[in-house]
Amino acid sequence: MRFVPRFTDGQEFPHSLGKIVCIGRNYADHAKELDNPIPTEPLLFIKPATSAVSLDEPLDPPFSRGEVHYEAELALLIGETLSHATADEAERAIVGIGLALDLTLRDVQTRLKEKGHPWEISKSFDGACPLSAFLPLSRAPNWNALAFELEIDGELRQHGEGSDMLFPVPTLVAEMSRHFTLEPGDVIITGTPEGVGELPRGAKLRMTLTGGLEVTAQVVE
Repeated sequence: MRFVPRFTDGQEFPHSLGKIVCIGRNYADHAKELDNPIPTEPLLFIKPATSAVSLDEPLDPPFSRGEVHYEAELALLIGETLSHATADEAERAIVGIGLALDLTLRDVQTRLKEKGHPWEISKSFDGACPLSAFLPLSRAPNWNALAFELEIDGELRQHGEGSDMLFPVPTLVAEMSRHFTLEPGDVIITGTPEGVGELPRGAKLRMTLTGGLEVTAQVVE
């Protein structure tokens, strides 16, 4: 079933889900934990709409293809068309904020990177982007004050803060709009902090976001 963007009050967003634009290594400590260089400009990639699933549904990634890793991230819902936008224009176009998992087939990604090949298939499979409902935004929040967490089976695994992003949200969204026109219904996920690891089968996940958003999810056995 195709993912439908919704707000936390249950209201459907009036546009269907578009593309999911992502950034890699937006937290220095995460880049270091994977022995990757810290980027000097955003490392962007795209997940298709078919990769999105609801965090309310059981998560069933393709464990048969090797290790599946979790990466908790902030998710931004775009409400206006943006092309070559300024940071102020980009900020005004964000109509919702939520939580996401960037699920990654780490063994597949490693093999592809070793060969110098693109690694989209390790991050763009069906179900690779579980998403929450979105908190509606009437005005831009203090991005630096935002914090989010991921617990797995009651253990804190990731904690991220907006102030630790290498590329802050308004700057990041504006930069994305230089390369890809952003349209209503597109979602942006803003990178993951340190603490990524293998997603256990049968695990119970709890994710929280400053502002009152809390979601739980169940991974299939």
